[in-house]
Amino acid sequence: MSSRVQGRERGRTAARGLVGVGLVCALVLAGAGYVARELRGIAAVRADGDPARGVYQQDPERADRTAAAVLDGIVREEAQPPTDGRAFAGSAAVDWRSGGWEPSDPLEAGPAPADPAVGALFSPGRDGDPDHHCSGVVVHSPAGDLVATAAHCVHGGGFRTNLAFVPGYRDGTAPYGVWVPARIEVDPRWTAEQDPDHDIAFLRLRRPGYPGQRLEDVTGAKTIAFGTELPAPARLVGYPNASEEPLDCRTTALAAGPAQLRLDCAGVPNGTSGGPVLTDGHTLIGVIGGRDGGGDEETSYSSFFGDGVRALYERSARS
Repeated sequence: MSSRVQGRERGRTAARGLVGVGLVCALVLAGAGYVARELRGIAAVRADGDPARGVYQQDPERADRTAAAVLDGIVREEAQPPTDGRAFAGSAAVDWRSGGWEPSDPLEAGPAPADPAVGALFSPGRDGDPDHHCSGVVVHSPAGDLVATAAHCVHGGGFRTNLAFVPGYRDGTAPYGVWVPARIEVDPRWTAEQDPDHDIAFLRLRRPGYPGQRLEDVTGAKTIAFGTELPAPARLVGYPNASEEPLDCRTTALAAGPAQLRLDCAGVPNGTSGGPVLTDGHTLIGVIGGRDGGGDEETSYSSFFGDGVRALYERSARS
């Protein structure tokens, strides 16, 4: 969900337009010095990284400050996962291909239990975004520290430097901690042209204050699959900007050309970009994004996980 696209991004684009108007008004009312400070604040949350390779290595101190900002009044950590009966209750174990799976009826997204391996991406600071602006999913890797999300959630006009991932987020709590990127990897075709066929990113994460702790050991992980045969039963999950709990929808993943998945389901709003598209309960076959920045009021999209995504995953996992 970046300002470059329409559809779901119209609200975001309009909001950024209002930010621009506000800056102009500030110039008139308070002088160029105030505006310069505000522009520096916005620009400070982007970095060039290495666009030719699609790589950004995060500064550890900067990442630690982001985690502290998230924990300073935005979310609170809990010593144990929530036990109020609303926490994740094992839906990832359902074999949808052979276990009597049916699509949502009506075909519309609704509130879902929090899944430890699915979370919200936060971006504190003066960047024009709400507290959590995208979603992500823990994906299995040898180092146990990898999260998949949409490329437009982490790169647009540069790499975001103010990211934090809160797995299992619900109602202002971080039951599995706050994690920050050590490294962000996207396809160079995204950094060059924001090609929607390559709207996928992988983040290597760490938890400040917990050296050596592995994300996957805390949350579990989804298994990534490539070249999935379509159509396939699918469940999409994400965190709307204006909600403090996830939503999901069971639908069918269809081919939308050679490099996109199409997922028909109403009510999947801004903030869900980067959320997982799952089949057989635990297998990741896409993330919400791709065409039109993820879709519109009736349809979501994902870049197809083919050979290009496989190469990006393998590169990210061994970095």
